[in-house]
Amino acid sequence: MPKLTVEGVGEFEVPAGKRLVNALVDECGVDQLHACGGVGRCTTCRVEFVAGEPARMTKAERDVLTAKGLAGTPGLRLSCQIACDADMTVRATSRLAGSGRADAGGRPADAIQPPPEWT
Repeated sequence: MPKLTVEGVGEFEVPAGKRLVNALVDECGVDQLHACGGVGRCTTCRVEFVAGEPARMTKAERDVLTAKGLAGTPGLRLSCQIACDADMTVRATSRLAGSGRADAGGRPADAIQPPPEWT
């Protein structure tokens, strides 16, 4: 099982292949935002990678980061578009606490949505 380290929160073993957004909530207890329900449209589920950033990216992630002017920001990724398939360390920078939102968003599906097209 991959190890997910969340700065300021702790280290956790997570099921291989689990979506990072769901692992942050389920295994780590982080109040991670995911306003669009984890379909790669809004960027509220963003995290900052400290180590173990995946080399590949979905087309949906690339497109929304580009549209929001965030493409190329070192370590900035969308947790809804990443599977936990290796050890990684992240900063959970987009959380419900202090956001002013009523809730974090609808629970993302277990599989990456939309179905991933890798770039």
